Amino acid sequence: MVGTLVSYRSWPTFDIISTVLAVLTLIYLAVTRLLGDKSSEEKKEQLERVFGWADAALIGACLCLVDFQILPTALFATIIQFNASLQGGSRKWLEDNAAFFIGAGIGAFIYTPVWVLSSSIQISATTLIGVSVYIILYGLFVNRKIRSMTEQIEELNEINEKEKEKGFQLSHYISPAVYSAVGTNDQAKLQTDRKRLTVFFSDIQGFTSLSEELEAETLATLLNLYLTEMTKIISHFGGTVDKFMGDGIMVIFGDHETRGTKGDCLRCVSMAIAMKKRMRVLQNHWFSQGIKKKLQIRMGINTGFCTVGTFGAKSHHLDYTALGTHVNLASRLESAADPGEILLSHESWALVKDTIMCINKGMIEAKGFSYPIEVYQVVDFRKNLGSNQTYMETNLDGFSMHLDLEKIRNFEKEKVLYDLEKAIETIKDKVIQ
Repeated sequence: MVGTLVSYRSWPTFDIISTVLAVLTLIYLAVTRLLGDKSSEEKKEQLERVFGWADAALIGACLCLVDFQILPTALFATIIQFNASLQGGSRKWLEDNAAFFIGAGIGAFIYTPVWVLSSSIQISATTLIGVSVYIILYGLFVNRKIRSMTEQIEELNEINEKEKEKGFQLSHYISPAVYSAVGTNDQAKLQTDRKRLTVFFSDIQGFTSLSEELEAETLATLLNLYLTEMTKIISHFGGTVDKFMGDGIMVIFGDHETRGTKGDCLRCVSMAIAMKKRMRVLQNHWFSQGIKKKLQIRMGINTGFCTVGTFGAKSHHLDYTALGTHVNLASRLESAADPGEILLSHESWALVKDTIMCINKGMIEAKGFSYPIEVYQVVDFRKNLGSNQTYMETNLDGFSMHLDLEKIRNFEKEKVLYDLEKAIETIKDKVIQ
């Protein structure tokens, strides 16, 4: 625009007004560039808006001084429409056009234009060169912006992938309820509440003494394998691991996912039976690894109303867990159980007795309770007993067997039968001799 103004007003004669305005315009461009470089991102947006108005007003004033020649007017007015539409939409378009007309009005007040419908060669050439330079520079600017935005997007994608990986790793350390609530920023899910839960506790009998005999690496491998296998079973039955306490496990049913009190309790007992069966397989595995001591788990289950939610120091550490008398009772039942035994409270037994065969073990004294607690020992699913029995186990000195027909695949039945018949023949021969 400066070139167009100078070529029109000061060529071939000298015009003081256009020259001063041209110099002031160049100073204005330098000042705007300097302010833009030294401003923060927030102020840059405000300055760009103000400078956009100023640019449109200056163009209007300069076009007035060149008598609104048709080619410069058409090209520079088009540039205003293009910039306003590209940078700010309809509002920016209205503001810049208003500034353009205000600038043209101020220019007309200073200098009365003479309307010229044609343009001279020097004006047209200067205008076209100026507009071409502007388009090239603007294209370079847009290209730089696109590259910068592409780099920022790639950086954000990389950060996002890292955050996803952190979130995935974090999900292994906290319960699904906490992970879901934190991920959705729904703190209401973590508020304390009273719920009827089924609570499960287990630990390995004699694990403390075993830890004194084994090397740290061997102990860690053993414990991690045990917890991994038990966690798979917990996940299969839909339980929530509340916490690991060394070799101890606390699981709750009925918190963030429930199938009703009876359904939750049945899932919990089913999980305990599956754990007990899986422990037989782990015993054989550990024996082959040189651990002769047979590790067995004790389990306790109780159902009742518990307080579940977030507890701890808000500024340091919080824990999402279940508290209450019924949680304590489940822990006491686990401590009272014999190795390999699953003990139920009367409340849990009443919910599963139609499906699970249990033996009444009478009353026990539990620490922290002033009254005796009636307990029941889990035997197995009723469907697995009698003629429909699908699971058998026997443990004697010199002989150990556990049979789970639901796990034996069809193509393995012939081998199982062969091994059993061979074992029977061997035992008979030894007895006869």
